[in-house]
Amino acid sequence: MTHPRPHNGPTMADERPFWEVKTLDEMSPAEWESLCDGCGRCCLNKIEDEDTGRIFLTKVACKLLDVRSCQCRDYPNRQRHVPDCIRIDPAQVRSLSWLPESCGYRRVEEGRGLADWHPLVSGDPNSVHAAGISVRSWAKSERRIKPENFTRYLIDDFPGENKD
Repeated sequence: MTHPRPHNGPTMADERPFWEVKTLDEMSPAEWESLCDGCGRCCLNKIEDEDTGRIFLTKVACKLLDVRSCQCRDYPNRQRHVPDCIRIDPAQVRSLSWLPESCGYRRVEEGRGLADWHPLVSGDPNSVHAAGISVRSWAKSERRIKPENFTRYLIDDFPGENKD
């Protein structure tokens, strides 16, 4: 005869991932950083219409973004090299209208969870690229484009934006 084991709290199978139980404000720095899917979209240059305040997206990536890997070349020191680099934090997630719908931070803040292609869900850091979410196949580095030509690279929306 088998005897049932006492249940003393959650087992490994019962545990939910941190992004399902914590708010953005409750996350540790390591948890916060891991929510970034590595798409590189927030590293694209934006142009603001001074009259309307509307933000236009471009295909032109920050000079520090390696457009092949979608990783910052000097993440810890990025603001020293690019003073207007925006450090995404929970308040920024709530206020930046240009964050893509696919952004892990935005999805968690809005209660939508992470997409299947997110590396934390898939277990594969390349799944964001395979799903066509990253800027890998279409962004251009600003190191190769004159600032006065950025308007030639305006986009209406992020390619692959509606992929869940």
